[in-house]
Amino acid sequence: MSALDRIKIAFQYILPKHFISRVVGKLAAARLGWLTQLFIKLFIRNFSVNMSEAANSNPKSFQTFNAFFTRELKEGARPVHAAEGELVHPVDGTVSQAGDIKKGLLIQAKGHKYTVQDLLGGEHELVNYFNDGDFATIYLAPRDYHRIHMPCNATLKEMIYVPGNLFSVNPLTARNVPNLFARNERVIAIFESEKGPFAMVLVGATIVGSIETTWAGTVSPPRGQKVRRWQYPTEGKNTIQFQQGDEMGRFKLGSTVIMLFGDDQVDFNDSVKAGKVTRMGEVMGAWD
Repeated sequence: MSALDRIKIAFQYILPKHFISRVVGKLAAARLGWLTQLFIKLFIRNFSVNMSEAANSNPKSFQTFNAFFTRELKEGARPVHAAEGELVHPVDGTVSQAGDIKKGLLIQAKGHKYTVQDLLGGEHELVNYFNDGDFATIYLAPRDYHRIHMPCNATLKEMIYVPGNLFSVNPLTARNVPNLFARNERVIAIFESEKGPFAMVLVGATIVGSIETTWAGTVSPPRGQKVRRWQYPTEGKNTIQFQQGDEMGRFKLGSTVIMLFGDDQVDFNDSVKAGKVTRMGEVMGAWD
């Protein structure tokens, strides 16, 4: 690791990350007129954002940075072409790590592993179910589309908010901060599918203004001190059901999504390997 990278990692530990995230979140939600427009313009240029895909491609029309960052795509920009039994990528991003969960351990990066139990915020009935399953970690860069969609048809079963730190989740930090995804703030959504339960973990990070879901709205902030859990009915008229490709959440400023499946539940294709670019709606594998 270079001297500059060591300095970057050291700053991750000493910066007041929650304070910075609160300030940036308020600025991103504020209507600052020409200042907002200037920042959006610079952001598009610096991160090579493809505005031609946006439903509203005029940067000047966004009154807040958050509105720009969570922009909707044009109809048909991310078609879902999955055959029966196939799953699709939930987000635009890049696969950080993916593969087997071995005895409850997931790979964060070379030399770093963490546990399913820690990721889920402690004891949970599904820890043993996922302990020998499969996972996929997808990193959303600043230039990416930041809405999160469903990989398959499913019914919401539970949501868990886990308080934590707000380290950056970029590749450099993932390689050098132990237990990163299990120590950062996160929102866990557990769904019931035709092949059993699976989880989608939305991981917070430095300057992430908020994590939202389509059924609960803004889950964070406010940032709590305790793990919170919400149970949802899986039968009857009050169920919350999703079709493949439906939006389930969004980040206001970027982060990471981790998907957990049970043993022999899914068979990933070659698009689910470290370093592969993902596009929401493209096939990621099939039920096993």
